Order: sequence, then structure tokens, then C-alpha cells
Amino acid sequence: MDLPLSAALAFILREDPLLARSYLVGGCVRDALLGIPVNDLDIEVYGVSYETLVLGLSRYGRADLVGRSFGVVKLRHPSGETWDFSLPRRDSKASIGHRGFDITLEPELSTFEASARRDYTINSMLWDPRRRELIDHHQGARDLADRILRHTGPAFIEDPLRVLRGMQFCGRFGLTATSETLDLARSMVGTYSELPVERIREEWVKWATRSAKPSLGLRFLKECCWLETLPELAALVGVPQDPVWHPEGDVWVHTNHCVDALVSAKAWQLSDVARRTVLMLAVLLHDIGKPSCTREERRAGVLRIVSTGHESAGGPLAGRFLQRIGCPSELRERIEPLVLNHGMYVEEPTERLVRRLASRLEPSSIDDLGVVMTADASGRPPGSEGEPRRVGALRQVAERLEVATEGPKPLLLGRHLLARGVQPGRPMGARLKEAFEAQLDGIFEDLDGAIRWLDQQK
Repeated sequence: MDLPLSAALAFILREDPLLARSYLVGGCVRDALLGIPVNDLDIEVYGVSYETLVLGLSRYGRADLVGRSFGVVKLRHPSGETWDFSLPRRDSKASIGHRGFDITLEPELSTFEASARRDYTINSMLWDPRRRELIDHHQGARDLADRILRHTGPAFIEDPLRVLRGMQFCGRFGLTATSETLDLARSMVGTYSELPVERIREEWVKWATRSAKPSLGLRFLKECCWLETLPELAALVGVPQDPVWHPEGDVWVHTNHCVDALVSAKAWQLSDVARRTVLMLAVLLHDIGKPSCTREERRAGVLRIVSTGHESAGGPLAGRFLQRIGCPSELRERIEPLVLNHGMYVEEPTERLVRRLASRLEPSSIDDLGVVMTADASGRPPGSEGEPRRVGALRQVAERLEVATEGPKPLLLGRHLLARGVQPGRPMGARLKEAFEAQLDGIFEDLDGAIRWLDQQK
């Protein structure tokens, strides 16, 4: 293994005497071992003071003191590259909260002691760029190879964010936590309220956008009892489903299968971060209304488990969950319509239905809904995977009407009514609304048709 260093960084780390005891640390070492692209390089420097480090790095570019209390210096090199340098430190819990630590910089700390403060063994490794050697005091490489998530030491319990980091690491790297790590995380359930919502959001976005097997992250939350902090998700556990349609098990089991199915979809893989987040959270929450709607009913003489109305019940629940994890409003507005409309099961959709569906989904789209519905259908093993016929039919009509990626836009606008003497105000608003409803019904399909319709209303 070798870490990919640019010529500029390799020269600085291997030639400058000031940096003789400098190491690449944390996630970049982990990712290099996994053979995945290394994006952010974090460098820890031993044996020098903070002031000396800043002065020495200034020879190579602009050294910004972005985190003096944390011993962090950001070096902006003339090549356009940017790297974070830091000093080893001791952290001690002083008060509640993610930031409630007293931090002491200790340049002479050993690499063993410094790495012991990191959350998991897979993040506690160091790479010596001069000797090109891995320093692995806590057997992180072994745990990574065995796909094990193990806390580094007893200091783990001081920061509750580490539990949510464990969730997204399990999902991203296919890890299973040790019983000891689960026990520690379980003892920290009461500290969830200490976390700032922006940090909670960061971990959920990483889970939603980078996971290879997202169900392992959900399983971690359940096994360490942190699912209790998310009542909308916890309520899914044990909710029965009709075995004819859901042979895989209860709603929680189904949801886990669905999120795993999503990551194999090209639409998710090729999406940007925002759309990946929208699709994954929509799939996670698509059946969140079932606990309040599931019951037994006799149909055609057979007792069946049904969840009538769970889509409409799920919208508000999804909104509350998303707000609690800090999901931005612009993403919530895209996720909730997908939850509300995911149960559309028309085999032969009409143009009217498709236009109205595309309008209801805004600012999401029928393309987005198709991805969610396909993940839903694929989350029912041993059933078949792939896009259901009804989704393909829906997509075909939407593409023909040019509403697959966005909802229909009103053809008749205020300026058209002004030209015919309709003054701004409630009458104009009512007439524009009426015109858009007629457009969705297919009464007219272009502006000329809209004008003729308008003239006929006089």
C-alpha cells in the first residue's frame, strides 16, 4: 500500500527537517487500504510547537490558523492544493455536548497515545510518508479486512457523535460492530440530545450518499438501541405485512431490503449528492405511515393484513423525522411528495393521471418516483428485482408528455389575462387556477388552445 501524494506534498513531507515526524492519519489511510479514492489528506506533525509549525509551513504557501485551539493549520499551496496539518493533543471531557472538551496540544505525545483518542480502530492508523510504512497500534487494518467496527478505547463514550459515525461507517464499508462496541454505544443512548442538529445531518447525509450496504448502518442503530432516538423508524419494527405481497417479513425488514436495493440502481449511482440524499431518505421513509394504518381485514372471504392510507399518513411523519435530523427544507420538499405518492399502482396510466401526478410531485419528479417505486418493489425477496411494468408504463407516458423530469408548467399566465382586461387580484388568481386545472385535464395542450379556452369562458 502507498498513499497517493502529489509531488508538492511529497517534497514537503519527505524533505523538510521540520516535518521529520509527520504522518498521514485517519480516513485517508483507511480509504487507501480499501483501494478507494483518497480525497482529503490529514497530516499530524509531532515534535514541534504550533507556532513553529505555522512559521515552517508559511514557506510553502499561505498557512491559515483555522483551528488554533485544536492545533490545526490549513496550508494553501501555490499549486492550488490545500492540506490540513495538526498537532497531537489530549482531549478530556469537561461538559456535556459534542464540543464539551478541554483540549491540550502535546507535540511530544507518542503516536500510540495520540491514535488512541480516535473513535474506531479503522480510523486510528497512521502512514509514515518517509519510510512508506503503516503504523497500526490498534489493529485497524485487521479489523478493516475482517469488516469489523471496533471502538479504539474507553474514551469512545465521551463523544456521542461517534455512534452516528458508526452507523454511516457500517453502511459505507460493510462493517459489523463488536459486542463491546455495541455495549458502549448502548450506554450512550441518553446523550443523543447533546448532539447539534448540523452534525446529525452530516452523518445521515454520508449514510444516504456513500453507503454500499445501507441496511448495515440501520442494523447498527437497532442493535445498539439508538433506534429508540428515532421513534418514527423504531415504530416500523414488528409491524406485520401480508405475506402474499411481502414474504420477506415486517415493515422494518422490508425497509432494510429497499435501501439496499436502491444503491444498485444506476439512477442513484449517477446522481449528485442532493438527489442521492432525496432518493435514499424517501426510500427509508416510504412506509413510515404503516404503523398507524396496519390492520387485519377480511377481503373476498380471506383475512388479510392491509395498510390503507399509509401514504398520506406517512407525509407528516416523514416531515417530522427529516426536520429532527436537520434535513434542509429544500430537500424535505422533494422527499415528502415521494412518500405521499409512492403507492401509485395503476397499470395503464392515463395522460390526465400522469400530468396531475407530475404536478403533485413537484419539486420532485416522476423519474424520482420511479426509482423509489422500483426500490420498493425490489425490497421483497425472494421476489424479482428490476423496474416493475407499471413503473415503465408510467415513465413512457411521462416522457411522451415531457413531464418525466419536472411537473407541467402553466401555459396561461397573468399577462395573457391582463391583455384581455382581467385585473390583478382574486378573480385573476381564481381564473389562473381554473386554467391550470383544465390544462392538467388535457382540455388544451398549447398556448393557442389555452387562449381559445379562455375566450370560451367569457
